[in-house]
Amino acid sequence: MDIRKLVAEALGTALLVFLSVGTATLCFGFGMTGKSAAAGVVATALSFGLVLLVLAYAIGPISGCHINPAVTIGFLVARRISITEAVGYWIAQIVGGIAGAALLRAMFAGAADYSTDKVGLGTDGWGDASMIGLNAGGAFLAEVVLTFMFVTVVLAVTRKASWPQLGGVAIGLSLTTVHLIGIPLTGTSVNPARSIGPALFVGGDSLSQLWLFIVAPLVGGAIAALVTMYFYPGEHVAPEVTADEAV
Repeated sequence: MDIRKLVAEALGTALLVFLSVGTATLCFGFGMTGKSAAAGVVATALSFGLVLLVLAYAIGPISGCHINPAVTIGFLVARRISITEAVGYWIAQIVGGIAGAALLRAMFAGAADYSTDKVGLGTDGWGDASMIGLNAGGAFLAEVVLTFMFVTVVLAVTRKASWPQLGGVAIGLSLTTVHLIGIPLTGTSVNPARSIGPALFVGGDSLSQLWLFIVAPLVGGAIAALVTMYFYPGEHVAPEVTADEAV
């Protein structure tokens, strides 16, 4: 396996967590309510989508820019990557997610009165941790459906017949879209690596509820692969573009 792919996946996941989870923490961890909270939903959704969009073009030619175990399981079920490569990607993504959360926690430690108890770290959750008090069943359903939509778009726009030049735009916009509805529901995971890092540093309910934000996105990603294979039978992933060819 090309070590560059694993480094790219780890770095991309770390940047996604640092920049986008950081935005979520700034928007919701420092007492924003009412109209400010509504603005925070939009700002956080845009952050996730825009960061993924630019990363898709920056590291997509290297690793495909999965930076999400749910996307990787979609590629695995769709038989676009091997199990060995998928496991390597999962490890790199989780390491990257933890590293990004660690950097974010270290940065916020320099802010006056910051603590993970009072401010948090952009973790996901249900019940009291949900803006609308969504229960575990509702949270599981939401994460499966939102991940299904996102991974379906990723798999569809990376087909051989698609336009790879515009794929990053569609992928970034789809992540923004699922966050617009998902943030008030669960905080929006759709990415186990994004959830694992912050939960490890916050602990408590965030850690005890973490299982849902690992299992549900993986289920949604696997279903997306099956549906995509049904809609586009016999199609394969677009040929990988090397850095030299892209210049």
